[in-house]
Amino acid sequence: MTERRVEFFRHNLTEEDIALATDVMRSVFLTTGPKVAEFERKLSNYLSNGHVVGLTSCTAALHLALLRHGIGPGDEVITTPMTFCATATAILQAGATPIFVDVCPHSALIKPEDAEKAITAKTKAIIPVHLYGRMADMRGFAELAKPYNLVVIEDAAHCLEGQRDGVRPGQLGHAACFSFYATKNITCGEGGALVCKTDGDAAWYRSARHHGISKNAASRYTGSYQHWDMDMMGWKYNMDDIQAALLIHQIDQIYGYRRRRQHLEQLYREMLADIKGLEFIEPPAEGEESGHHLFTVLLPRECSRDAVLNSLQERGIGCAVNYRAVHTLTYFRESYGYRPEDFPIAYDIGCRTVTLPLYPKLGEDEVRRVCAALRAVV
Repeated sequence: MTERRVEFFRHNLTEEDIALATDVMRSVFLTTGPKVAEFERKLSNYLSNGHVVGLTSCTAALHLALLRHGIGPGDEVITTPMTFCATATAILQAGATPIFVDVCPHSALIKPEDAEKAITAKTKAIIPVHLYGRMADMRGFAELAKPYNLVVIEDAAHCLEGQRDGVRPGQLGHAACFSFYATKNITCGEGGALVCKTDGDAAWYRSARHHGISKNAASRYTGSYQHWDMDMMGWKYNMDDIQAALLIHQIDQIYGYRRRRQHLEQLYREMLADIKGLEFIEPPAEGEESGHHLFTVLLPRECSRDAVLNSLQERGIGCAVNYRAVHTLTYFRESYGYRPEDFPIAYDIGCRTVTLPLYPKLGEDEVRRVCAALRAVV
C-alpha cells in the first residue's frame, strides 16, 4: 500500500472553530464586529500587553505601524534580508527605503551591534524580525534605539509565543506585528494583528484599517443610524468576524501546540544530527522560549538544493524554502543593484535552507519518514 503523503503543513482548525465561524455566517453581521473585538481582547490577555488591533495581514500591520510613527519618503528603515519579502515591501509601501543588515550565521537573526553600523542621519526605524519562532534581541534593540531616537517595529509573524530575556513580542517595541496566514501557528487562512501600547495608537490603527472613517459598520448599523466622517487617510485592512471566529478558540491552544512542535523539533535534531555537512539553525538559549514555527536545515554546500527538494517531493514529503535572501530577488536586484555577496551570510543561508514539516498534527512516525527521506537524498 502506498504511504500517505507527509504534507508540509496541516492546520489545527477544530469543529469548535468551524462551528463558531458558521454561527457568524448564519448571523446578520459578517465584517468587523463583535467577534473581532472578542478576538482582540483575548489575544491582548494572552500577550499580557497593550491593545490588539485585528487586520488583514502582517504586511498591513507593518505598513500601518510605519505610517503611525511618521516613517515615509526620504527615511531609511534598517531590517534583515533573511525574511519574507513583505518585511521590506511594507517599508517601500510607506515610501521609505529598506536598508539591509546581514544576519548572525548561527541564529539567522539580525543583531543590534550590526544594525548600529548601518545607522545614518536618514535612519528613522528598525524592524527586527523574529525568525523561525526565535525572538531577536529586543532588549538590545530597545537600548540601541534610545540615543538615536529610532522607532522599533517588531516583525513577529513567526513568533506569537516567543520570549527572550523575560520579554515577549510587543513589550519593548513601538508595535509588534503578527500573521495568521494559512501556515502560521494559529490561522484563519489570511489575517494579521498589531499590538500597541496606548489608547491613542489603538484608536488611530482602528480608524486607519478602515479607510480612515470615524465609525465602522458595527457602530453605524447597531442601534440607531450614526453618520460617519473621514478625518484621515486610511486603507482597507480590517479583519472580519469570520476570520476572528476561527482564531478565538485557537488562542486557548497556543501553549499545547507550541510544546508539541518543540518536541517534534527536538526529534528532528536528534535523528538528523549525524548527517555529514548538514547544519541547523541554533536552538533557543536556556531560559528562552521559541514559537518553534519552522524547522529549517542547511544542506551541505556540495548539494543541489533543487535536486533535494524534488527528490523529497517524489518521496511524498512536503517541503519549502524559508527564505531566499530578499536582496537576491529580482525586484531588489534590479531596483537597488544588490549583489548576492553584499550580505554573504544571508545569501549562504538562503541558498542552502530547506524547511521540513513541523505542526502539531505531525506524527512521530511521519518525522521518521521525513528524516529517512532526507538522509537518502543527501
